[in-house]
Amino acid sequence: MQHVPDHAEPTDSVRDVQPTPSRRPVEAVLLDFHGTLAQVEEPREWVLAAAATCGVDLDRVRATSLADRLLTAGRAGGPLPARVPPQLAELWADRDLYEHAHRGAYTGLAATVDAGIDGFADALYERVLTPEGWVPYPDTAPTLAALRAAGVRVAVVSNIGFDIRPHFAAWGLADLVDAFVLSYEVGRCKPDPAIFWRACGLLGVDPEHALMVGDTPADAGAVAAGCAALVLPAADVGRPNGLGSILPLTTP
Repeated sequence: MQHVPDHAEPTDSVRDVQPTPSRRPVEAVLLDFHGTLAQVEEPREWVLAAAATCGVDLDRVRATSLADRLLTAGRAGGPLPARVPPQLAELWADRDLYEHAHRGAYTGLAATVDAGIDGFADALYERVLTPEGWVPYPDTAPTLAALRAAGVRVAVVSNIGFDIRPHFAAWGLADLVDAFVLSYEVGRCKPDPAIFWRACGLLGVDPEHALMVGDTPADAGAVAAGCAALVLPAADVGRPNGLGSILPLTTP
C-alpha cells in the first residue's frame, strides 16, 4: 500500500497563493450618542438637580424613591417606559422626529409620577437638555482625539429630539466631530439606511469605508446601508465602555 503523508507538501501553484486582506479600510466612524459616547447622569442626582431648580431641597431618600418611579415611567436617555399611556402614544411614536414630540412625550411620562412639586416634569426634561445632565464616558475624549490624529472623519448619528452640539462644545469635544446627524433634523431614525447615508454624504466617504459604532440593534442597521457596524454594550455612568477598542479597526 502506498504511504500517504499526513501533511502533503503543497504544490508550487498553492505556494504562490498569498492570503489577501479582507478588511475594508475605514475612512470614517459614525458614532451613536447615548450609551456610546455619553450616559445620562445618575438618576438620583438628576432628580435632586431638577427639584432644586423648582426651589425644593429633597432629602436623598425621597429623591431615590422618586428616581425609581420616574425610571419606570420613562426617562429621556434612560430605560424605555414600562407603559406608555394612550394619550401619549402619538407623541411617543414621533419623539425622535420632532422636538415638540420629544418634549411632550417625556414631560408627559414624568407627569404620571406625582412628586408634589410644581413644574417638576418640565425641570426634569430641561436637565436632560443641559451638558450637566450627561456624563461623557472616560473613553470618549481620548478615542475621538486618536481618530482625529489618524485622519479618520467622525460623525455623531443619534436618534434624538434635541440638539446635542452644545453638549460637545461644553465638554471641549466639538472640534473632534466633523458632523452631527440627528434624527429630528434629518427626518429619519436608525435603523433607516437613509440616516447613515446622510452621515456618509456629509463626511464625503463611501459607506463601504465607514464604521458605525453604537450600543443597540438600531445602530447595527448601518449594515443595510453598506457600512460595517460594531455594537458595544453601554456602561454605567463614569465607567469605561470599551470605545477605544475601535482604534485598531481604524488604523492600517
